[in-house]
Amino acid sequence: MTDTPQGFRPLRVLAAMSGGVDSAVAAARAAEAGHDVTGVHLALSANPQSFRTGARGCCTIEDSRDARRAADVIGIPFYVWDLADRFREDVVEDFVAEYEAGRTPNPCLRCNEKIKFAALLDKALALGFDAVCTGHYAQVVLREDGTRELHRASDMAKDQSYVLGVLDDRQLAHAMFPLGDTVTTKEEIRAEAERRGLAVAKKPDSHDICFIADGDTQGFLANRLGKAEGDIVDESGTKVGTHEGAYGFTIGQRKGLRIGTPAPDGKPRYVLDISPVTNTVTVGPAASLDVDALTAVKPRWCGAAPAGPGTYTAQLRAHGGESEVTAELVDGELRVRFTEPVRGVAPGQAIVLYDGTRVVGSATIASTARSTADVA
Repeated sequence: MTDTPQGFRPLRVLAAMSGGVDSAVAAARAAEAGHDVTGVHLALSANPQSFRTGARGCCTIEDSRDARRAADVIGIPFYVWDLADRFREDVVEDFVAEYEAGRTPNPCLRCNEKIKFAALLDKALALGFDAVCTGHYAQVVLREDGTRELHRASDMAKDQSYVLGVLDDRQLAHAMFPLGDTVTTKEEIRAEAERRGLAVAKKPDSHDICFIADGDTQGFLANRLGKAEGDIVDESGTKVGTHEGAYGFTIGQRKGLRIGTPAPDGKPRYVLDISPVTNTVTVGPAASLDVDALTAVKPRWCGAAPAGPGTYTAQLRAHGGESEVTAELVDGELRVRFTEPVRGVAPGQAIVLYDGTRVVGSATIASTARSTADVA
């Protein structure tokens, strides 16, 4: 173990170990720093075989075994906790309900909010742990007044603060992200894992949605919601095609529309709107996707809520860029206006506000206002 700095206070840390390389290295770093670390793998499915197999997931039997082997190498206790019921109710059922309502949810963000930093954290605190450690690339900064702020990772290429924008100040007080302040490539993280003797060093990263076994989101939703044929219409309301379920589409989608009749101008058409009430999907030109403003609900603040209007940058997708915005909380809703129009913004997505690298908070997009400047 490396020397610890003067004044260092070791914490009882519960390390969430998915079975991947990031969480394994995070747990190893926390232990090496002098903390009393216990590893835990979350069993999130009553039938693990229904989740991804091989190295592509984070919730399989293989993953739990990989996590256990990593904990043994690090030399920390290890447990498997069954949170399958909570995960089904708070993440999977929420995912299905959001699509059924014509919205586009982010299940990873919901998992962080409801599972890793709610159900898991509550259980950890009840058992006497001080913090939950994960392999996310983000930073928790302790201010002089004792409050904590969530910031982007030092390496923007791997920053994951977007999916952590749902954490409140209480949760941040018990969050630990050992990888967040490291400017390093993923190859260097893998090399570190190999130096530590962790067998997950060469394990591929997980992708897509862990609870959709074959990666076919539309097929998963069709199995849950059933097929419901409806119309695909253009902006004038003219029928241009049919579909087997409006839930199978997202705002901004271009491929897979199966429209037999080309647009009059010969240009591609995109999904502009999804109406679950009429089971109708509206398509049109790319310019009609431009959004000037939005309203978002259920705001969650990483600290105190902003007072009055402010200027921020906003991120709308986990791997998206930043946009300049002005935002204000009005009657519990977040009203946001973009400096420049953005495209493909869908209700159900999360908008995360930043002040420099600091995460101000997040909210769920409820409605958008489209630009009309370039729309014929």
